[in-house]
Amino acid sequence: MTKETKIIAGVLAGAALGAAIALILSSDKSDDLKNDVTDWFSDLIDSSKDKLASVSDTVKDSISNAKDSFAHAKESATDSVKDSISKVKG
Repeated sequence: MTKETKIIAGVLAGAALGAAIALILSSDKSDDLKNDVTDWFSDLIDSSKDKLASVSDTVKDSISNAKDSFAHAKESATDSVKDSISKVKG
Protein backbone atom coordinates (compact mmCIF):
# COMPACT_ATOMS: atom_id res chain seq x y z
CA MET A 1 0.00 0.00 0.00
CA THR A 2 1.22 3.45 -0.82
CA LYS A 3 1.25 6.24 1.73
CA GLU A 4 -1.69 7.95 0.02
CA THR A 5 -3.76 4.75 0.03
CA LYS A 6 -3.14 4.29 3.73
CA ILE A 7 -4.21 7.85 4.44
CA ILE A 8 -7.41 7.47 2.40
CA ALA A 9 -8.21 4.15 4.09
CA GLY A 10 -7.67 5.75 7.50
CA VAL A 11 -9.92 8.69 6.68
CA LEU A 12 -12.67 6.40 5.39
CA ALA A 13 -12.41 4.13 8.42
CA GLY A 14 -12.56 7.15 10.72
CA ALA A 15 -15.62 8.51 8.90
CA ALA A 16 -17.37 5.15 9.15
CA LEU A 17 -16.56 4.89 12.84
CA GLY A 18 -17.78 8.44 13.46
CA ALA A 19 -21.03 7.78 11.61
CA ALA A 20 -21.62 4.57 13.54
CA ILE A 21 -20.99 6.24 16.88
CA ALA A 22 -23.22 9.18 15.96
CA LEU A 23 -26.06 6.84 15.05
CA ILE A 24 -25.67 4.84 18.23
CA LEU A 25 -25.57 7.91 20.48
CA SER A 26 -28.32 9.90 18.78
CA SER A 27 -30.85 7.12 18.34
CA ASP A 28 -33.71 7.21 20.83
CA LYS A 29 -35.70 4.72 18.79
CA SER A 30 -35.74 1.00 19.29
CA ASP A 31 -32.62 -1.00 19.84
CA ASP A 32 -32.91 -2.40 16.31
CA LEU A 33 -30.88 0.41 14.78
CA LYS A 34 -28.23 0.10 17.45
CA ASN A 35 -28.05 -3.65 16.89
CA ASP A 36 -27.86 -3.20 13.11
CA VAL A 37 -25.04 -0.67 13.40
CA THR A 38 -23.22 -2.85 15.93
CA ASP A 39 -23.52 -5.88 13.64
CA TRP A 40 -22.36 -3.86 10.63
CA PHE A 41 -19.38 -2.47 12.52
CA SER A 42 -18.48 -5.94 13.80
CA ASP A 43 -18.60 -7.29 10.24
CA LEU A 44 -16.44 -4.39 9.08
CA ILE A 45 -13.82 -5.17 11.71
CA ASP A 46 -13.82 -8.88 10.84
CA SER A 47 -13.45 -8.07 7.15
CA SER A 48 -10.58 -5.68 7.90
CA LYS A 49 -8.81 -8.34 9.94
CA ASP A 50 -9.12 -10.82 7.06
CA LYS A 51 -7.77 -8.31 4.55
CA LEU A 52 -4.91 -7.36 6.86
CA ALA A 53 -3.98 -11.03 7.28
CA SER A 54 -4.00 -11.45 3.50
CA VAL A 55 -1.78 -8.40 2.99
CA SER A 56 0.54 -9.64 5.73
CA ASP A 57 0.90 -13.02 4.03
CA THR A 58 1.60 -11.34 0.70
CA VAL A 59 4.30 -9.16 2.25
CA LYS A 60 5.91 -12.15 3.97
CA ASP A 61 5.96 -14.07 0.68
CA SER A 62 7.48 -11.10 -1.15
CA ILE A 63 10.20 -10.72 1.48
CA SER A 64 10.98 -14.43 1.32
CA ASN A 65 11.20 -14.32 -2.48
CA ALA A 66 13.46 -11.26 -2.33
CA LYS A 67 15.77 -13.01 0.15
CA ASP A 68 15.96 -16.07 -2.11
CA SER A 69 16.68 -13.92 -5.16
CA PHE A 70 19.40 -12.01 -3.30
CA ALA A 71 21.02 -15.24 -2.10
CA HIS A 72 21.01 -16.62 -5.66
CA ALA A 73 22.46 -13.40 -7.08
CA LYS A 74 25.15 -13.36 -4.40
CA GLU A 75 26.07 -16.98 -5.16
CA SER A 76 26.23 -16.27 -8.91
CA ALA A 77 28.41 -13.20 -8.38
CA THR A 78 30.74 -15.15 -6.08
CA ASP A 79 31.07 -17.93 -8.65
CA SER A 80 31.80 -15.40 -11.41
CA VAL A 81 34.53 -13.75 -9.34
CA LYS A 82 36.08 -17.13 -8.53
CA ASP A 83 36.05 -18.09 -12.21
CA SER A 84 37.68 -14.78 -13.18
CA ILE A 85 40.38 -15.23 -10.55
CA SER A 86 41.05 -18.79 -11.77
CA LYS A 87 41.43 -17.55 -15.35
CA VAL A 88 43.83 -14.81 -14.28
CA LYS A 89 45.93 -17.27 -12.26
CA GLY A 90 45.58 -19.92 -14.91
